[in-house]
Amino acid sequence: MSGLKSWPEPVVRVQSLSESGMRAIPKRYVKPPSDRPAETETENHQHVDIPVIDLQHLFNKDPTLHEQTLALISTACKDWGFFQAVNHGVSHDLMERTRQVWRDFFNMPLELKQQYANTPTTYEGYGSRLGVQKGAILDWSDYFFLHYLPLSLRNQSKWPSHPSSCRELLSEYGAEVVKLGGRLLKAMSTNLGLKEDYLQNAFGGEDIGACLRVNFYPKCPQPDLTLGLSSHSDPGGMTFLLPDHDVAGLQVRKNANWLTVNPIPNAFIVNVGDQIQVMSNMIYKSVEHRVVVNSGKDRVSLAFFYNPKSDLLIEPAKELVSEERPALYTPMTFDEYRLYIRTKGPCGKAQVQSLGSST
Repeated sequence: MSGLKSWPEPVVRVQSLSESGMRAIPKRYVKPPSDRPAETETENHQHVDIPVIDLQHLFNKDPTLHEQTLALISTACKDWGFFQAVNHGVSHDLMERTRQVWRDFFNMPLELKQQYANTPTTYEGYGSRLGVQKGAILDWSDYFFLHYLPLSLRNQSKWPSHPSSCRELLSEYGAEVVKLGGRLLKAMSTNLGLKEDYLQNAFGGEDIGACLRVNFYPKCPQPDLTLGLSSHSDPGGMTFLLPDHDVAGLQVRKNANWLTVNPIPNAFIVNVGDQIQVMSNMIYKSVEHRVVVNSGKDRVSLAFFYNPKSDLLIEPAKELVSEERPALYTPMTFDEYRLYIRTKGPCGKAQVQSLGSST
């Protein structure tokens, strides 16, 4: 990352643009016609419910209900790459307070937020762009990115000290989501026919990586011309999204259509990342998704990334490789992998597809 010490152009805060009262968005945010929401929606485009899975039976001893839950998770990971998890064990009150504290952060005066302005070196802090290509078309969003695990990367001085409850809530929220991530990895390992702790160990055991990106999508005067977050699949292991409950924005690509996810209150939207696609030898698939913006409301969402330890080689599980189904990916560390997206920004599934071996 040594060549990426500063952004190639002055950083503009999208929230400031939104609050300026402008009627037309700057050209830097206008997507090509093929990428605009209005151009890619089909006539029957509608809000759709991705699979909803009640996780309460994942944690209890009833073998029949446990097996049924495992089967639902397996189908969702194979067919959708996404599901909404309810009864997941994380306190609803904690979820709400954590989301609210971040809404409060983005509503603070700009000069206070600027104290946390980030650089491409780590991305940690307050940001407004992904990728460092000069002249790139930008997304209509600001964000705050921080490291949660490993502890060696956790730097609480980079976590907001205001609102005053932010750091404490972050610690508590992160611990609960990490616990949930470990439970789901066990379920995925079992479903793939691997030992229960296979994926956890492949992620680094207790020494996983975890980080949080809080997205702020300001109101946009021309939402049909831009996106809050361009199409991409998540480069890491697994993502837990806590969306805004007031307005939908996430769209998932299913076949050729973009489907808008209707968030359920107190649910996490869980999705498979590229690293699990690689480890499962593409039995489970990461799926393209993007975010549309809204002319009437700001949105806040919290994306918690549960990732492999950054310097471990990630490759298909040997048990899932055979003559009939050879290894589809060559080994690569997560650090090497994410350098691509940090350089180029979000770009559909081009990244994971480019890694397929020649077999």
